[in-house]
Amino acid sequence: MSQNTLETLRQQLSEFASVRNWEQFHSPKNLSMALSAEVAELIEHFQWLTEKQSSDLSPDKLEEVGYELADILIYLVRIADKLDVDLLEVAYKKMAINEKRYPVEKVKGDARRASEYE
Repeated sequence: MSQNTLETLRQQLSEFASVRNWEQFHSPKNLSMALSAEVAELIEHFQWLTEKQSSDLSPDKLEEVGYELADILIYLVRIADKLDVDLLEVAYKKMAINEKRYPVEKVKGDARRASEYE
């Protein structure tokens, strides 16, 4: 039984690229450019929507947005793989940094940048 983990996804994506001889194209530079394009495609789905509309997508639109999110995740995992970055490890480290930068008692209900609280 296969597990749905980030590591399993990383392995499957690596194999997918390898058997297609796409590794030659998957430099961190190229992958980050592709990631940026996918983020722009996600943004297009929300462009011109109100806040309420953006939270209340039709099932078809939600499926399209889901696929864009999947593309983003795929490129993100590929970049991390190429750079030997453990995404979960650095995400937890970054959350610890953010806990210190944005203490609840100082920022609750306020969405300014960290430098604006000093």
